[in-house]
Amino acid sequence: MLESIVINNFAIIDRTHIEFESGMTALTGETGAGKSILLDAIQLVLGDRAGSDSVKDGSDKADISVSFDTSQLQNAQQWLQQNELDDAGECLLRRVIQANGRSKAFINGSPVTLTQLKSLGEMLVDLHGQHEHQSLQKPGIQRQLLDASLPDSSLLLETQNRYIEWSSLIKRQQQVQDESIQKEQRIDLLKLYTQEFEELSLQQGEISALQDEYSRLSHAGQIIETSTSVLSILFENDESTVQQLLARCVEELNILNRLDSSLNNTTELVKSALIQIQEASSELRFYQDNIDIDPNRLDWLNNRLSQAQSLARKHQIPVEELVDYATTMNKELDLILLDEADVEKLQQQIDQAAIEYLISATALSELRKTTAESLSRQISEVMQTLGMQGGQFEIQLESNPQTGSFSRHGIDQIQFMVSANPGQAVKALNKVASGGELSRISLAIQVILSESSMIPTLIFDEVDSGIGGGIAEIVGRKLRQIASNRQVFCVTHLPQVASQAHQHLQVNKTKTDSDTSTDVIALDKQQRLEEIARMLGGMTITEQTRAHAQEMINNV
Repeated sequence: MLESIVINNFAIIDRTHIEFESGMTALTGETGAGKSILLDAIQLVLGDRAGSDSVKDGSDKADISVSFDTSQLQNAQQWLQQNELDDAGECLLRRVIQANGRSKAFINGSPVTLTQLKSLGEMLVDLHGQHEHQSLQKPGIQRQLLDASLPDSSLLLETQNRYIEWSSLIKRQQQVQDESIQKEQRIDLLKLYTQEFEELSLQQGEISALQDEYSRLSHAGQIIETSTSVLSILFENDESTVQQLLARCVEELNILNRLDSSLNNTTELVKSALIQIQEASSELRFYQDNIDIDPNRLDWLNNRLSQAQSLARKHQIPVEELVDYATTMNKELDLILLDEADVEKLQQQIDQAAIEYLISATALSELRKTTAESLSRQISEVMQTLGMQGGQFEIQLESNPQTGSFSRHGIDQIQFMVSANPGQAVKALNKVASGGELSRISLAIQVILSESSMIPTLIFDEVDSGIGGGIAEIVGRKLRQIASNRQVFCVTHLPQVASQAHQHLQVNKTKTDSDTSTDVIALDKQQRLEEIARMLGGMTITEQTRAHAQEMINNV
């Protein structure tokens, strides 16, 4: 609820500090006293645009602070936490307007944008009357009010969840469609690349083997020449060879070994060397005998390695990585082709999700229609009691099951329709010409919907415009009825309405030769009696008028 307001140098207010109470608060004052200034200040704190005329003449800035109790408002508390503006349960909104028209906004001392201020304000205060803040004209608010009156809210959550599921599939489909052109191009490119790799048909480790074989065959002459020379030195030579020299050394060492057994180990080492030379010569001879000097094979190796190197340059990778790269491209192609195959499956999932959504949304629509008929009758009945004889209220629903009309709130377009006078066709609430009629229609709606509304503070400006007598008393009672579970503010000029209030604020304008100022005063019992009497009898207040005023207060 709205707890207090502090206003400095706003319009024609120098300074005022008002503590508000729960229940119904009446704001009264003589014509021209500036009863709406307090509402204007509240609207600025709730995010309305400000101009330089908001600042009192002679002041450099206007400063307005409003305190709210949000302890019972879960949505407001969540909003404050999500925006990192919560302050131990406090909710202080502040607006500072400079004389040049610029302004700053704060929530719990932290700077915020007007959008943030307005977002929070819409959870705290709802203004009705001849002002811009007439939220009942907004389709979204109309839908919320109807849905808040539904006997079962489970269909709302079910419809929302099924819409989320359907819309997520639609987004996935859109992504697939957006990527389709690039994907087709990628598929064509991958198919070309993989075909090239398939034609080359490289095996893991083949490049290294090919390079070794190519090196061997391309240097076959040098290999044969050198190996022959080595064999000649080691074994195959009529003159002195390593084998012959080692064999002679073994013979000599055998003789020495008989003379000195300590040379036995040395003799064995030389014998081992002789054996290894013989084995090496044998392997070298075998290698030499098996060298295949085949020009055709060499040409084939050269061509295959050239193809591999050309493919590696094309993909800008080392030739040794070609096989792994081919495997990667094949996997990518398989995944993309799998995605393509899933497109049809995705469409099937979308179709099924749409069916399930429509089942929930249609059931929600039927429940809304039944609830709308009941609310329309009830609100029309209240309108009759508010001086709008013959007036009719109707909640119209237009359902569109086409996918283009799907929303998280269902398939219904909801509109409040009204006829303020008998014989007139109902028309949209925002087309009602009379501000007073619109205020009373809003009052009738709030009387019926007040218990289900989420906004804790309602402000009615001139809801009694154009009425009087018994109807005015009924309006006052209706406002007091709403105030049983909500905080209600009412700007009024009728004593029948003001007498119903729990708290009474009087707006007074004071003029001097050099200045005009307005004060807002919370009236005590005697002051309130005098104000009700003034509203009844004008400037001249008699004892009879006071008695009448007291009777009105006592009859609440």
